[in-house]
Amino acid sequence: MLNYIEKKVKDSLDAIGNVSILFLQTIYWTFHNLRTGRFAFGNLIEQMSRIGVDSLLMVAITGVSTGAVLVVQIGYQFAQMGAQSYVGGVVALSMARELAPILTSIVVAGRVGSAIAAELGTMKITEQIDALETMATNPVEYLVVPRFWGCTIMLFMLTIFTNVVGMIGGSIVAVNQIGLTLISFKDSILHMLQVQDLMGGLIKATVFGSIIGVIGCYKGFTTEGGAEGVGQSTTSAVVVSIMLILAVNYFLTVGINNFCVAYLQ
Repeated sequence: MLNYIEKKVKDSLDAIGNVSILFLQTIYWTFHNLRTGRFAFGNLIEQMSRIGVDSLLMVAITGVSTGAVLVVQIGYQFAQMGAQSYVGGVVALSMARELAPILTSIVVAGRVGSAIAAELGTMKITEQIDALETMATNPVEYLVVPRFWGCTIMLFMLTIFTNVVGMIGGSIVAVNQIGLTLISFKDSILHMLQVQDLMGGLIKATVFGSIIGVIGCYKGFTTEGGAEGVGQSTTSAVVVSIMLILAVNYFLTVGINNFCVAYLQ
């Protein structure tokens, strides 16, 4: 039992070190290529399209349903207490601070993180990555950098989209089921939602996007064992990304809240 625990701890520490190295290599090649004018913007735009544009429908459904459910859950209780004027603001705060970045990240991790791991894993077991190295092409520069920044940038943008459609979904339910007016719903949002609330959620989304990108690429690069290994890497990329997102979210929330209390109030 102790040997098993020691092995798991060692494997975990090795993985943390290797992921950190991959992240630092990604940052290095990003700035190196920007400085030398070799940055592949075409590859970046292609990844942004695959990651962001192709995820819009899933994100839209997630945002609208979340905003609508929030209004259903709190609207009647607030109405009974005579606090209808707070419904829009509470929904907007919940979406901006927590639900939009978290739910968008989970959706993207399931769709994009798995796709990145499967794609790079297939390239690994078919020795395409080795072929790149033979042709003096750095795999991190060519494969990881556009996927990493595609995830990071598009999760930022998708979270903004989730906030918007979530408030739209909430307003539709609030007007048609709770009996609020659209003006009161909008005024509540404008009164309660502040810029730091939106920015805090977007900072989280940016960090979560980088986690999805680097974990998906790492799992793809370390794939072994043929088709079965690709499946294991794909599953592991999604599970590890979601677990890290949920864990890191706590520390980001505490840090952002402490910063806002210390410097913005």
